[in-house]
Amino acid sequence: MSDKRSLRGKGLYPPGFAWALLLPFRDLYISPGKLAKRLGLREDSIVLEIGCGPGYFSPHIARRIPKGKLYLTDVQPEMIEKARKRLKHIENVDVRVCSGSELPYEDDMFDVIYLVTVLGEIDKKHLYVREMKRILRPGGIVSISEQRGDPDSMALEDVKLLFEPEGFSLKEFFGKGRTYTANFTVLT
Repeated sequence: MSDKRSLRGKGLYPPGFAWALLLPFRDLYISPGKLAKRLGLREDSIVLEIGCGPGYFSPHIARRIPKGKLYLTDVQPEMIEKARKRLKHIENVDVRVCSGSELPYEDDMFDVIYLVTVLGEIDKKHLYVREMKRILRPGGIVSISEQRGDPDSMALEDVKLLFEPEGFSLKEFFGKGRTYTANFTVLT
């Protein structure tokens, strides 16, 4: 299948270029190991990756939670299939397509929800933030990682404007400028 979407400009990353998301140069920004440390994973964590694409971070995260489970979701079925193939030998993974406004998971299900260079691509960001709050366990974190140069990158202040009205507060911040990871938790 030919993908006519361009790599330039805003919007969903074209599945036809998914191979580029698997190149090791991404480690210059944030490696899977560095991300795992920032997420504060336990071996039994229940984790959701929103916008998994072809699953660059997913194998490493799944292996860090051998007694837990990693759920992957993406709005693009082509990306989900690429991730499914990449993770076929890892047992503690569940892969699903999501609708773009609802996340198909139970209330209070996840210890950690993370998005890497994805939030800016989401059309209905406020709906996703509400859904993340619904499915996040008390004391859990939502982790947003952004990268300078990504056309959909969001500044930390813009991310805070999305999360704070829904009852989240910034718990931890890693990085600097437009290349960062910000971990949010729900205020009690």
